[in-house]
Parts: sequence; C-alpha cells; structure tokens
Amino acid sequence: MAPSSAAGRGGGNAGLADPLLAAGDIDGARQVGGDAKDKYWVPAEEEDELICHGGGLGDGRQPPLLYRTFRVSGVLLHPYRLLTLIRLIAVILFLVWRMKHRSSDAMWLWWISVAGDFWFGVTWLLNQASKLNPIKRVPNLSLLKQYLDDDDRLLPAIDVFINTVDPIDEPMLYTMNSVLSILATDYPADRHATYFSDDGASLVHYEGLLETARFAAAVWVPFCRKHRVEPRAPEFYFAAAKAAGTYEGLAPEEFVGDRRIVRREYEEFKARLDAIFAVIPQRSEAGDGGGNDKGRSVKATLMADGTQWPGTWTEPAENHKKGQHAGIVKVVLSHPNDEPQLGKPASSESDHAMDFSAVDIRVPMLVYIAREKRPGYDHQKKAGAMNVQLRVSALLTNAPFVINFDGDHYINNSQAFRAAMCFMLDARHGDDTAFVQFPQRFDEVDPTDRYCNHNRVFFDATLLGLNGVQGPSYVGTGCLFRRVALYGTDPPRWRPNDDAKAIGCTAKYGNSMPFISTISSDCSIASLPAMAELEDVAKCAYEDGTDWGRDVGWVYDVATEDVVTGFRLHRKGWRSMYCAMEPDAFRGTAPINLTERLYQILRWSGGSLEMFFSRNCPLLAGRRLRAMQRVAYTNMTAYPVSALFIVVYDLLPVVWLSYHHRRRGGEFHIQKPFPEYVAYLVAVIAMIEVIGVVEIKWAGLTMLDWWRNEQFYMIGATGVYPTAVLHILLKRVFGMKGVRFKLTAKQLAVGGARERFAEMYDVHWAPLLFPTMVVMAVNVVAIGAATGKAVVGGWTAAQVAGGWTAVQIAGALVGLLFNVWILVLLYPFALGIMGSWSKRPWALLALLVAACAAVAAGFVAVHAVIAAGFGPSWLGWSRGASVCVTAVLPSGWRV
Repeated sequence: MAPSSAAGRGGGNAGLADPLLAAGDIDGARQVGGDAKDKYWVPAEEEDELICHGGGLGDGRQPPLLYRTFRVSGVLLHPYRLLTLIRLIAVILFLVWRMKHRSSDAMWLWWISVAGDFWFGVTWLLNQASKLNPIKRVPNLSLLKQYLDDDDRLLPAIDVFINTVDPIDEPMLYTMNSVLSILATDYPADRHATYFSDDGASLVHYEGLLETARFAAAVWVPFCRKHRVEPRAPEFYFAAAKAAGTYEGLAPEEFVGDRRIVRREYEEFKARLDAIFAVIPQRSEAGDGGGNDKGRSVKATLMADGTQWPGTWTEPAENHKKGQHAGIVKVVLSHPNDEPQLGKPASSESDHAMDFSAVDIRVPMLVYIAREKRPGYDHQKKAGAMNVQLRVSALLTNAPFVINFDGDHYINNSQAFRAAMCFMLDARHGDDTAFVQFPQRFDEVDPTDRYCNHNRVFFDATLLGLNGVQGPSYVGTGCLFRRVALYGTDPPRWRPNDDAKAIGCTAKYGNSMPFISTISSDCSIASLPAMAELEDVAKCAYEDGTDWGRDVGWVYDVATEDVVTGFRLHRKGWRSMYCAMEPDAFRGTAPINLTERLYQILRWSGGSLEMFFSRNCPLLAGRRLRAMQRVAYTNMTAYPVSALFIVVYDLLPVVWLSYHHRRRGGEFHIQKPFPEYVAYLVAVIAMIEVIGVVEIKWAGLTMLDWWRNEQFYMIGATGVYPTAVLHILLKRVFGMKGVRFKLTAKQLAVGGARERFAEMYDVHWAPLLFPTMVVMAVNVVAIGAATGKAVVGGWTAAQVAGGWTAVQIAGALVGLLFNVWILVLLYPFALGIMGSWSKRPWALLALLVAACAAVAAGFVAVHAVIAAGFGPSWLGWSRGASVCVTAVLPSGWRV
C-alpha cells in the first residue's frame, strides 16, 4: 500500500522518514492511499468526529487517537455480504433437496457425499462469517511524536526476543542480520533490549553474536543512524538494486563514500562469521581441553579465553550435548546510558574512517541465553525458550512490552516499533490490547510463488476480517505483546478497580522471588541481578508445579503454540490489532523446497487439530470470547477434517471401476435425478467463485494470489491434512505419540554461489509426498481410461446404434473436466517432484498427455483382444466413465 502522507502535505515522496500508510493530516473523506488496491477503503464515519479529539495533548497527558480506522466501501461490502447470504440459502436448499431425493447407485457413498457437502457448507460459513466486517487500522506517527513532545525518551521500553536452534538449518548469516536490524532500528537505544535465545547452546552462535556486536557498535548502527538507510539488515540492504525513497540522512555528500566503507567492512564481517565454524574446532584441538570419560577421550570445546564452553560441544559429551547442558546467560552488550553519546570525527590519519561526530553511537543491550536442558524433561521447543526469555528479561530490563522474531526475520521498516506503540498507547482500546500482529512477508520467493509462501489470502483478507472482530490471531513472529497480558492478567475492562498489580505466588510463577517482584512493576531493574538468579529462572525444573505453559506465558503441548497463546489472550477478554505498513515492517525467508513447505503445513494443521481436541477448544471458551472470534478460531482449528471428504472425491475413479460392470448401461450416478444435482452444483460453486473475486478486490490481492491459495489448499488436502488427522487419531484416541513434526529448515543463502531459487528444484523425497502422487495417478488413469472407453464406445455405438448422442458426448466432456481440474490444481506439486525438469513446464504437460495416451492406448489394445467375447457391452463403460466423476463435485469448495 503506497504512502499517502506526502500527498497530504502537498506532494513529494514520503521517503524513509515516513514510511507508513498514512499520516495524521489525512482528510476524513479521503481514501487510505493512492494505490489502486486502496480505492475500496474509506474512513469509518465515527472516526471523522474522534480524529479532532484534543484532550490527549493537554495537561492530563491522556494519549490521543493514534491510529485511523478504515472500512471497505459499501460499493463492495454490501454485494459481498449479499452474495454470502444468497449462497448460504442456496447451500441450505441444496442439502434439503438431497435429503428429499435419497436415490443413488451406491447409498453408502451417497451418505458420505451428503456428509461431505454438509461439512463443506459449515466450514465455508465459518470461514466466511469472520470476514464480513473487514477493518484496516493505520498508525499515525505524527500524532505519536506530538504526544511525546518529540522526546523519544518517553517511549515505552521494549524487550526483543529472537529464537534460533541450529546455525546450519537456520543459517547464521540470516540470524545475525536479524540482530543487526534490531540493534539499528529507529527506537531509542536505551528503550529496547535484545534477548537472543540459542536452543542448541552452540558456541558458534555465541561467538557469532560477539562478532555481530562489535560490527554493530563500530560501523553498522552509526552508519544507519547517520544516513537513515532502509532496510537495516545489511545483507538485504546491499542486495537491493537501489534504495527506496529519497535520502533522509544527515550528510548526503558523504553517503557514497561511507556506503563503500561499510560494504567492505561487512564483507570482512561475513568472512569472520564463516571462519568461526573452523576456528572453534582448531582452538579446541590445540588447547588442553581433553579429559577422560569412562576410558574414552573427550575433547572439550573451548571459548576464546581458554575456558570450557558450558553448552553443547563440537564433539558431544556428557552434560555438553543437545538436550543435556547447563543454562547460560551472558550479557554481550550492557544497557546504555540514558543520554546520547556522540561518536568521533573522521581521522585525518586514515582514509577509511567515517565521521560520526553528530551521530548517537549507543547500541542497545544484547543478551545471549541458552536454557538448561536435561534428559527426561519435555523442553517444549520454541514456547519453552520464549518463556525463559520472558523471565530472564524481567530480571534485567522488565520492559512493559515484548516482541518476538524467528531467527530468519529482520526489521525491514525501522519505524515498526513506533507504529506498534500507536496501538498500545491509543486512548480507545490501547489498555485492552494484548498484542499487535504484523503480517509475514518474505524475500527470495520465486516470482510466481509456486508454493503459496506469501499466503496473501490469509494475511491480507482473513486477518483484516478478524481485525473487525476481536483482532487477528497470533502467527508466531513479528508480534508485539503487553507483558502483563502474557502473565495471565485480565484486561482492564474486566478488572474495574484497575488493579493491575499481579499477586505473586510460587505456585503460579515459580520460586524466584526477584522475578515475582517484577510482575507488579513496569519499570526496569535498577541493578544487575546475580548471575545465579538469571541461570536459576532458565533451569528446566523451574516450571515444575507452576502455571507456566498453561495460564502463564506461551502455551505448551501443542505444535502451534502461537495460535493457542493468542487464543488464550482473546479468551480472557483481551483484544489484538493488525498493522500492515509500507514498506513492510518485517521480512523473512520462506521454505521454497516443496518437502519443507509441506512439513511446515503439516505442523500447522496438526497443531490446529491438537488445539481443537484440547482444553483450548474454541467451543469451550467462556463468554469473554466474542461470537465471531469463536467462529474464526473454530474454523482455524477444524479445517484439516475437510481432507477426508476431498480425498474421497479425488479417488472416485477407483469407486467407479468397481461399480461400472454392475450398472445397466455402465452409468453410475451418486445422486439422482442427475441433471438437477449438476445444476445445484454449478450454482453453488459459481457463487463461491464470484464471492472470491469480490474478496480479492477489497483485500488488494491479485488473481495469482487467489489461484495459488486454491492450488495449495488442494495439495494440502490430498496429503498433508489427512496426515494431520492421522496424527490426532494416534495421539488422542490411541494414546500414541502421533506424527513427528519436523522443524522447517532454511538453507538458501542470499547472494550465495548457488543458482537463484536452486532449492526449489531440489527433490527431497519423503512419505508425505506419496498420497498426493497417488491422487494424481488415479486421475491420470481416469482421463486415459475415459478416453479409451470413448474411443471403444464410439466405435461400438457407431456399429450398433449409429453413434453417441450430444448429451452423452457432453456428459463425457464434463466428467473429464473434473479430472483435468484436479490435475491443474495439483500442478505446483507435479512441478515440485520433477526437480530440475520443472524449469521446462512444457515437459510436465507432455508427460501428462503421454501418460493419458498410454492408458487410453492400453485400454483400446485390451479391448481389441477381448472385444469378440464381450461385444457391445463396452458401450456402457464408455458412457459411465465421465458421468460418475461429475456427480461428486464438492459443493462447498472454499476460496
């Protein structure tokens, strides 16, 4: 969405100083922005009156209204709602008609199809109901600045959490770029601190963090502040073809020279990061770190000062391996002073020095954390790591707000933290807002987005719909929380006495009294606590017998800890906000390998079902969860069940092959009367497509976004979602462990030597691929068999009855169309399993045509051998080949 602030001030480029969607001087009658996709959004009527509210700037210092609210124009919204109502009526009439006409060639299949149609109708309604009142909220940095009297020291403090596990699967270069972007973000250095959680306790990560801190303090942070560059992750800044917007820095005449120096320093920094992987083993080999454990030599991993690393060793040993090591908390960069500290001028003795004499060179606090791991404990993966960060940060900085990032996400817009504060400090709902969720955006995704990595339908349609209810769900990264909400405290409107002080007790929060004392305080800790106290709250046994992971912190025992944690906050009555910015607030890397992408979807869908069949089921939530929010969460957790019916539809040719010979004339109908059934199907399917087109308009999506969403929904429904259902059956019904969820690996290096998007052409075979391959094979065989039967039937009919009628030909074509449609939807999957051959899409088309032709030729050949024994009875086979498939088009197919 293009910025409109500059246009509101008389034109020009908003540049880097004001990258948000809109500024405070937007007229109430104006639209969100000048971009064509914003033309359907108009200011909410009540906002026109409230925007003039001035009490926030008086002596009382009440926060002003710091964001604008926009709604979809009635030109689109009213038809959108009307079409939804009409389709709901049509689906109800369709189901009633089917129950009145219980006639089929296989009643057991008829009942399955009726159940499927009913389920599709319900899930469509659940999905559609939460999007009937989409809301867009635009933060206003101008008013925030005015409210703070241009004094950044009045901004609330923020603790930033970064999580990573493995420096190989999650390349360290990405992770350190994320750290650099946070250290250099446009937020006061003394008002935010970064907590780096290394769940693998690797010395590589720690020493990489030391190198990053040195590079940030000496070069990168002062350079970013001096020239106000965007984005502030160097790998992506230097990879950009050109800087966006106009120059907003302090010294344009020095920019080119400084940029050249920083680029060279960054290349040296990357070389030092790469060298760490070799330096640590060499140092450990040369040092006297050996020992003896049950008669075998144990080579310790040594730190730079010669001491043994307390975490995981390069050659794992007892108490020094993944899943078994001590807790580590190390302050890499101390908390800076409150007053700005100017740098040094350029040195006359060196041509390489930069002038930072007018730049604040302070760097925010940076802390390394590796929680303790011991055998026999369930360490709860990412959720457990973030709960440790929550406790350690409380003892060190205790910021009232926290924001979390995955290791591969970086700050793309340095104003993002300020934008989030516009929602948290707003006079209307700020106190009741538990979290502000930013959309996930990705770099290095192929231009066609083959595997729907951008997921635009969810982030730009579904979450905007939830923004009009109780707020978007939490999606795991790029989310700013109110700390007190994570502690399990009720929102202010449910505690009328405004008693925000938490009653500390060891049964709920653990036995660390220093930590418990921070719960009722929003201020930072005056003195650094003892290291023993920090390590104590990072112990794996600290949470035993407490409410951590249940009613306090991030939720445990579910693969989708993000959705469940957001749900717990909404269930208690908190609300959330959705904030989309231009440029994007945060960006990351997505898995562009098909197998990794499918494992990612398996983790999401399996975790969703776990949530539905647990104490966090949306149907069991209390009265504080709004009705539409309950509907939305029900849809987000139960959707994988749809796969059971979709698989039946996709594999119907197998059913036909077993029934054709028992039916007169070879025709097999799942529903009679067949013409009326087809008419209903065409009507309900056509309406959902029209609704989808209207949704694309107000969400600002493209047809490619919508099409990729349709394709990957089918890909997931044929292999991933059934596996998720199997997981919940094994786990909840039979008490087994279920399916193991694999963490997503990110292995593509930006600017590396490999071919761009090379990973997309790598085939990583896994059992998860085979169900979808079976579906493809069945439909290819169906097309080939139908074609062969058409040839045989046409030849026989020409001899016996003068050829096929127009109705029979139309039925055959419609039946084939459904099978072809399935293959078209699975097209990205087929490309994925072709590997490097997918660079030539025509090869896939040729392969499919050849396969269908081979099946058809085989059928004709067999018929030629045995036709004399069966005669014209093959005519029925040819007519039934298509009709049976057409009869089960899914009537509730979602958009």
